[in-house]
Amino acid sequence: MIDYRRRALRLFPAGSNGEFGIPPELVPVLNRGEGCRVWDTEENKFLDMTMAWGSALVGHAHPKVLEAAIKAAKQGANFAAVNAPLVELAERISEICPFIERIRFVASGTEATMLCLRVARTATGRPKILKFEGAYHGQHPEGVTSLVGDRLPPFPQPDATGTGAPWVERDVLVAPFNDIETTANILSENSDELAAVIVEPLHRCIAPLPGFLEGLRAVTKRLGIILIFDEVVTGFRMALGGAQEYYGVKPDLVAYGKGLGGGFPIGAFGGRAEIMDVVDEKRLPGPFYAWSASTSGGNPVSSSASLATIDVLSEKGVYERLHESGARLRDGMGSLIKGRGEIAQILGDGPLAQIAFSAQPIRDHRSWKASNRERGGRLMLALLKRLVFLNPMGTKLYLSLAHNKEAVEEFLEKFDLALGDIKEG
Repeated sequence: MIDYRRRALRLFPAGSNGEFGIPPELVPVLNRGEGCRVWDTEENKFLDMTMAWGSALVGHAHPKVLEAAIKAAKQGANFAAVNAPLVELAERISEICPFIERIRFVASGTEATMLCLRVARTATGRPKILKFEGAYHGQHPEGVTSLVGDRLPPFPQPDATGTGAPWVERDVLVAPFNDIETTANILSENSDELAAVIVEPLHRCIAPLPGFLEGLRAVTKRLGIILIFDEVVTGFRMALGGAQEYYGVKPDLVAYGKGLGGGFPIGAFGGRAEIMDVVDEKRLPGPFYAWSASTSGGNPVSSSASLATIDVLSEKGVYERLHESGARLRDGMGSLIKGRGEIAQILGDGPLAQIAFSAQPIRDHRSWKASNRERGGRLMLALLKRLVFLNPMGTKLYLSLAHNKEAVEEFLEKFDLALGDIKEG
């Protein structure tokens, strides 16, 4: 048998292509996937609870998505230009979310959030943006600023993730999620310099408190600050219209990625025409022009896969199934931790779940950091040993349409055993 693990550990830092933190002896090299299962090169069969970090929302190798992608690939994989499937995809997204009057496509959620911020700064002529503590908005400097760390708002902490840069310290403000009073004060005090607020409507797996998103929408509108929804995770997952439909709050700009592509790489950003038109090349060389281009963004293969994904997600009863599966998962996990005498709580909404070993309510980044995350990591490793594929560095669990009742029950059985493992350990 070919030793892919040894080869991966030799070339990849920690044997990973990014953020898994798996001990060397457990590092799996995946070889194939179907539905909610993945197999590694040693033919171990895993129940997948990360689903390509949520991008395989319809399941791995969905036949309709594959059929559409293969058909498109036969006519040319990429043209780096507007193509027929891309036009159809743009129209579909605009129909689902009518506030999107203009849209552009990129290859990832990181690019989508980065360009939302660039567009907002250009449209307003202001330099600063505000994000929330603990939020991840992609791999660009603003995206990982204050993802970890304890520096008090409104001051950012970029150095903890290797992005220490003077302009980040100068131009990024940070607020506590779910605290509209503190957020509104920071916005009011800095409104003359603030271009945008960017927020994950479902902050990692922490739900917004009643009135928080509505309050954020009201104060940004009053102050003339652009509101950006990072829907890379929530888009097409909470509802066909994403978090804006689910929570009933409309932003000015939105970023998409992950689940839109059905497992294929894609990103998109769009919103109101008067904001988005700053990327129109007729405005070169500025000052109100923002550079936006992508070699592989919106390629016909990913666009066709995305159209097929939207078709699947538009079928009757899909979101009822996703939400029922998520509720079954969270309720089952809650019952099991209670039965094991663990002090923990289950976070999440829709087809997402997360465990926090804490007696205190988890409402923001600081209450999440105060939980016993070392114990959470040990639980994730115990699940990995029981052939549940996930990311041990985070405890967010993703469900897909392929996770039927039997798959959820299988996970709960292994979750209970893993709780026993860490108690004994």
